[in-house]
Amino acid sequence: MSLTTQLATMLAMIGMGGWLGVALDTYNRFLQRQDRSHWIVFINDILFWIVQSLIIFYVLLLVNQGELRFYIFLAILCGYAAYQSLFRKIYLKVLEWLIWFVTRLYQFFVQLCRYVIIRPIQLLLQILLALILFIGKMLLSLFRLSLRILHQLARLLFAPFRWMALIIWKITPPRWQRICTKIFAYLTGIIRQMKNMKDRIRTWISKWQK
Repeated sequence: MSLTTQLATMLAMIGMGGWLGVALDTYNRFLQRQDRSHWIVFINDILFWIVQSLIIFYVLLLVNQGELRFYIFLAILCGYAAYQSLFRKIYLKVLEWLIWFVTRLYQFFVQLCRYVIIRPIQLLLQILLALILFIGKMLLSLFRLSLRILHQLARLLFAPFRWMALIIWKITPPRWQRICTKIFAYLTGIIRQMKNMKDRIRTWISKWQK
């Protein structure tokens, strides 16, 4: 391995040590260990270190075809120590500011979508529902009015037939009146029996279904 490659490897590994400090602080900030279960923290830690190892090995593969030397670990440690002593406080402040900014930006877009998209749609749906209810009430009122008008017309149309039936009934001999009354009573009894039978069948079906 040439001197240039060694120097590039050292600089790259120092940078990866700094990157490891940044990644570790970011990971701990978002993980919130005190609020997580131990097994979740354990699995996340394993995955985190596997990913970091793969990233470092990939950079090393690009720089010197993946050759490992003892000074590589020293370079990573130096980069991590430099980050901890020089840049950690600054990075944490920048990270908190970025989290605050992204949170505010997200809330802004949520409120924007709510007032620009969701609220107009809700208002439109409310207006449409009110219009449908108004039209339904109007149609129901017209239907009731039509029924009343038809009822009055039916009474007017059938009034002469009713009067004729009353006149015929009055001039009918009492014997025939009694016969007709018995027939009507008999038919009324049959209708009642059919209704009772229907109710019994419905009750039996409901019990059978249970």
